[in-house]
Amino acid sequence: MDGKQIQVSDEEPRVVREETRRRRRKKAITSSSCSSMDQITVEFVLPTTARGGNSPDTVLLDVAGNWTVEQVKAQVWLKAVTLNLCHDFYQRFSPDHCILLYQKKGNVCEIYDKHQVFQTLDCIRYWRALKKDVGRIQLVPRPQPSDESLQYQRYLNYLIGYDVTDVSNVHDDELEFTRRKLLTPRRIELSERDPKLYSMDPWVTRKLLPDHLLSKVSNNHILVVIHIGTVSQTIKVSIDDPPVLASFFAKTANKRVLLGIPDDMCEEDFVLRVCGREEYLYGEKPLHNFNWIRQCLKNGEEIHLVLESPPDPELDQVQKEDWAQVDDCTGVAGTHEQLTIDEKDHERVFTISMWDCNRKFRVKVLGIDIPSLPKIPEFIVFIEASIFHGQQLLAQERTSSKTFNEEVLWNCWLEFNIKIKDLPKGARLNLQVNTPDNTAGTGKTKSRLLYYVNLLLIDHRSLLRQGEFILHMWKMPEKSEESSSSINADKLTSATNPDKASAMAIAILLDKYCYPVVLPKSRDVGRDVGAGGEEAEGGERGQREMPNHLKKQFAAIVATDPLHPLSPEDKELLWHFRHECMRDPRAYPKLLGSVRWGKQEDVLATHRLLERSSAWDSSGLDVGLAMQLLDCHYSDAQVRSMAVRKLETLEDDDVLRYLLQLVQAVKFEPYHDSALVRFLLKRALRSKRIGHFLFWFLRSEIAQSMHYQQRYAVLLEAYLRGCGEDMLQDFRKQVEMTEALQKVTREVKAMSADKYDITAQVVFQLRQKLENLQSSGLPESFRVPYDPGLRAGALLIEQCKVMASKKKPLWLQFKRADPTTLSKDPIGIIFKDGDDLRQDMLILQILLIMESIWETESLDLCLLPYGCISTGNRIGMIEIVKDATTIANIQQSVVGSTGAFKDEILYQWLRDKCVSEDKFQQAVEKFLYSCGGYCVATYVLGIGDRHNDNIMITESGNLFHIDFGHILGNYKSFMGISKEWVPFVLTPDFLYVMGTSGKKSSPHFQKFQDVCVKAYLALRHHTNLLIILFSMMLMTGMPQLTSKEDIEYIREALTVGRSEDEAQRHLLDQIEICREKGWMVQINWFVHLVLGIKQGVEKRST
Repeated sequence: MDGKQIQVSDEEPRVVREETRRRRRKKAITSSSCSSMDQITVEFVLPTTARGGNSPDTVLLDVAGNWTVEQVKAQVWLKAVTLNLCHDFYQRFSPDHCILLYQKKGNVCEIYDKHQVFQTLDCIRYWRALKKDVGRIQLVPRPQPSDESLQYQRYLNYLIGYDVTDVSNVHDDELEFTRRKLLTPRRIELSERDPKLYSMDPWVTRKLLPDHLLSKVSNNHILVVIHIGTVSQTIKVSIDDPPVLASFFAKTANKRVLLGIPDDMCEEDFVLRVCGREEYLYGEKPLHNFNWIRQCLKNGEEIHLVLESPPDPELDQVQKEDWAQVDDCTGVAGTHEQLTIDEKDHERVFTISMWDCNRKFRVKVLGIDIPSLPKIPEFIVFIEASIFHGQQLLAQERTSSKTFNEEVLWNCWLEFNIKIKDLPKGARLNLQVNTPDNTAGTGKTKSRLLYYVNLLLIDHRSLLRQGEFILHMWKMPEKSEESSSSINADKLTSATNPDKASAMAIAILLDKYCYPVVLPKSRDVGRDVGAGGEEAEGGERGQREMPNHLKKQFAAIVATDPLHPLSPEDKELLWHFRHECMRDPRAYPKLLGSVRWGKQEDVLATHRLLERSSAWDSSGLDVGLAMQLLDCHYSDAQVRSMAVRKLETLEDDDVLRYLLQLVQAVKFEPYHDSALVRFLLKRALRSKRIGHFLFWFLRSEIAQSMHYQQRYAVLLEAYLRGCGEDMLQDFRKQVEMTEALQKVTREVKAMSADKYDITAQVVFQLRQKLENLQSSGLPESFRVPYDPGLRAGALLIEQCKVMASKKKPLWLQFKRADPTTLSKDPIGIIFKDGDDLRQDMLILQILLIMESIWETESLDLCLLPYGCISTGNRIGMIEIVKDATTIANIQQSVVGSTGAFKDEILYQWLRDKCVSEDKFQQAVEKFLYSCGGYCVATYVLGIGDRHNDNIMITESGNLFHIDFGHILGNYKSFMGISKEWVPFVLTPDFLYVMGTSGKKSSPHFQKFQDVCVKAYLALRHHTNLLIILFSMMLMTGMPQLTSKEDIEYIREALTVGRSEDEAQRHLLDQIEICREKGWMVQINWFVHLVLGIKQGVEKRST
């Protein structure tokens, strides 16, 4: 191997050459290496035809098992030339002109990866299974896309908001590679999809009906009103029966003529749909499992359904692909024994196992170059090069410091304290341009990060990177910049900056070899000499019975929360007793966090443990545990696949609940193709509802996150190619609507820039613009992005206005497009341009998760997580909650700004809105529960900036919070004084509604305390889930909240490590603080009313 190495540097890279002569002796070649050099006889069907005939030319070739696909093609070409077959063709074209295809179970598969070793191909396994002596592969000219498929691709690119075919900003073919590989899971999913079920997509849950809903059902039966055309029929049905068609037809047998049901039609010809919504009650599930039924029970609403013909599954037709399916094993490396140079004839070596590379990894930093130097005082800069696996630092080196100019040259090798053979898959080389920062004031010289970029050292097909790279770096955003909110996740990206014209570029050189150097997929355990022997011994030691005095220590480590740091001693203990750990899935995150991922033996031992352990798969589903293994600390594909395997058991309802967080977790995957990406793709192709939200979550990230837009675009394209024509048309209408409204908002902003007040002229102009839009081809109707069951129609232009706020959001009212709707209320949407709504979405999503936790304990805290969705770059839509107004509006409407000090105003407003005493008591009850829910939720999440303009109340007493722009102690201050004086908002006017004031108590207040304690303790039972969701949120969407204290916040708020009694006492103490300091909040609210400090919050009143 040494003799064949290309010299790229001043030093010859050394590779171990022990006993080379001995290796080359034929008799030293073992039977195992013979098998890895196996010859495979293949008949190749060529793209040319035999002279004077119609049948294609063929050649028979004995292929060496360790040739790469590229070499095989070259050999076939050479043989065709030697045999003088169609001389012109083979002289004129190169082997790359053709692709390789084979037949498998009626499907045509393409051998796609030219670097793949032949014996690792799926077709070889397939032929062996069929006991075929001669395989058959066809060479066909590389197909060119048709005009139709190019047009279709442009359409998809428009919906995605990104051109997935653009490869101008990649240093390998991972993008194209993943696009092709995702065809297989898509095809499998489509072949198994039930067309009828997919077209109706019933929204159901398997969870037991909570007691508070069961109490609203009399004698296990409910009344359902069924509409047919202009007539309707009310019937009584059991909540345990499946959708009520059989029951309905039995009960209306004598009334068929009256109801207009033809005699020749039976129940199979009809389906039940919710009036006014595209939501079907279909399938074998009992009625009480349908989410719509539960919602009606919760809100005390009548259940109205319409009887109609089912939708046509043909509308979900999927455009035929003109790609061949790629080989299932594409990108999979062979075992170490197949790839090793040990005991092999070097003349027959074509690829090298990384595990034979016993020298240290190194990188040559050539220099940095920036088109225009930032306007800054003279800087000193240095390059810090680190090798990470997840968040684990494996090795780190740095260059000398030099003066910052447009071009800085180092030309120096950095040798790392890690051997090439020890580099794990997913290891990333992190390169940073740093400058010493003496402003910290600590006496120590810290460094400040200016630019960064990552390079995965082992690529998506398991090849070690080689040669020169010019990488365009990302600039570290200033704290004030919007992009700083996701910097924690952005710093992990392996994408390079697409803005090459102005980006800082770094040039590096990695050692170059004559052959591909491959990371093997595994080692044959039986032949393991080094690592295997150690593991056998370690395994024996690791399986010893744990002494009693350590059992307590072990249990204590496992019981700690996900943010609890492990000491080196803890890690040593966990690793030493790793077999014990494998019996308890709760210990997995701790154990896997203790693995030295920069030690090949430890990684192999871990993989073996995971393969052999059945405890994980046989344990119950713990979402928090699975999500923990998908966060940024775990980069190993086997670990992440194991977590996803657990999530496979989630029902659709729960996938929706965690979808936003799962989409964010895709950022922590080292490669584009992963088990998590495939899981999201499969579940979206199964359910239109999941697909709808996946579309918007991905599209929003593609528009706003340059760091991950390629990865998300590949996943979104894979979904769009399988979701069906009906969904594509829906997405097109929504995108067109969003674009049209964004254009109007920007024009309105330009007319009234820097003014808070909105003149009648501006509103008139808005209405005129909307009028023009409506008449010039806006979609007639569109699905509401935050609620896909609802279809909005024409704009009610006279009810639309511009809101008095810095960003000038539009207050829009739309007709309901569904003719079966019974609601007279329009659909109200706030359209915002200029605010990143992703943070609000994350908080609202966690509120929904809290609500589901409370539901399992039969608590209904009346949260109102209104619809809110980001639809592009700093644009989005927010649901207008009907019959709701802000506390500020109520206070102002009575006595102006001094309303902040009038305790009875809210009580009086609520009384005025309730037509009877009974309704008023119900409203007070709802107020008490919702106030308790939001007090606990905002306290646990540290949601700051709560004032009377971002707390609202409905006329039925449901209190709710809006605008979650400031969380976690990142609180605003007023004139240098922090405005957060209390743990949560519980002011004298809120207490007055509960019948108490000052230090007095009341039955309502005692109930409120009781509700808060129950809600708080219920959340504590799910501490790990909340902590992991919270820390993932910090990584992906919060403005630079990375300090230990910020992450510590949630642990303190949940009183981690304290007893239940202490936790209860703690919460009651917080309530007391609020009672004592409520007057301070009133002052804050008064100031807010007087000065009209909008703080970017919109009033949501009509």
